Amino acid sequence: MENLKVPLVKRFSRLPEEAVRFREKVVVITGASSGIGRACALEFAEQGAHVVVAARREKELLDLADQIRQAGVEALPVVTDVRRAEDCERLIHQTLEKFGKINVLINNAGISMRATFENTDLEVIKELMDTNFYGAVYCTKFALPHLLEQKGTVIGISSITGLAPLPGRTGYVASKHAMDGFFNTLRLENLEKGLNVMVVHPGFTSSEIRKRALNENNMPQEESPRNEEKMMSSERVAWYVARAAYRRERDLVLTPQGRIAVWLHKNFPGITDRILLYEMSKENQESAQPDAS
Repeated sequence: MENLKVPLVKRFSRLPEEAVRFREKVVVITGASSGIGRACALEFAEQGAHVVVAARREKELLDLADQIRQAGVEALPVVTDVRRAEDCERLIHQTLEKFGKINVLINNAGISMRATFENTDLEVIKELMDTNFYGAVYCTKFALPHLLEQKGTVIGISSITGLAPLPGRTGYVASKHAMDGFFNTLRLENLEKGLNVMVVHPGFTSSEIRKRALNENNMPQEESPRNEEKMMSSERVAWYVARAAYRRERDLVLTPQGRIAVWLHKNFPGITDRILLYEMSKENQESAQPDAS
């Protein structure tokens, strides 16, 4: 399905009202050192928000914070390993110490994998659940009272795989399905309290996640199995996320291919299984052809 021809959308001129959509709002973003997280940090800063950026890589966070400040807003970098509940609690505590409130929490920290379950070390599955699922649970738990005070928004960056299967990604798919279930239920529990809960389902996005994806031995694969140039950019995803957050939407499914995959899986699951197996079988061939675009 990735081979469907979809016209590229060029970056357009920013509308004047976008620059003030999140003025004086405080946005906390995990997994902010690269990819969608980094792009979201810069996008929300451009739209007037003060941004708290969290990740494990300190140098990348400090560089990002400097870049955010160039937009005329404040930035707070906090080195955070979302697998540790105490780190997540400290992230929220430091945010409140500096800004006194939280308006938006974006649970973006995540890691992927590439191996069949039959060949996968169980530590890979645990690593994925600890990062993708429990990291989101921990941060949301500590931020929730303060988000409720502001009638704010909590966002989970899930994946198309939170709605449909993907071979070779069992642990990743499981963690994203768990995220979807958690955030959709959190929405129900707080429906009358003014909290907005939004789940974002990006399709294949150009970022570092495939290079850092774990193989069957719990080691980074260090190269992307797909042609990154054919994918939606992290910056484009971030713009959609910011717009949807401003509109207080509940669900966001990105890329035409992703929407088609979800619709097909819901209505024709047997056929979709065959399509997905065929498409994913081409990963090795595509990654071996860097000039294919």
